[in-house]
Amino acid sequence: MQAIILLSSLVLTLYAFIDCARRDESLLKKLPKWGWLLLILFLSPFGAIGYLIIGRAGGQSGPRPPKRRILPPDDDPDFLRKL
Repeated sequence: MQAIILLSSLVLTLYAFIDCARRDESLLKKLPKWGWLLLILFLSPFGAIGYLIIGRAGGQSGPRPPKRRILPPDDDPDFLRKL
């Protein structure tokens, strides 16, 4: 029984840590990404549960900000204007 609790706690912490690390910082609430990662790591199951409940801004919270597109210099109109 203790092994199941320990394993589920480890899996939850690992899932939350990876999810937070891969998530864009604009989709996190209350703390910056490094703060959530530290909470998840040091407050093992409680930090992970807190992140999953409070920290993630789900798809229902509003429209996502547009992704910034990185343009190479020959396609960037601002760069070409400066030439």
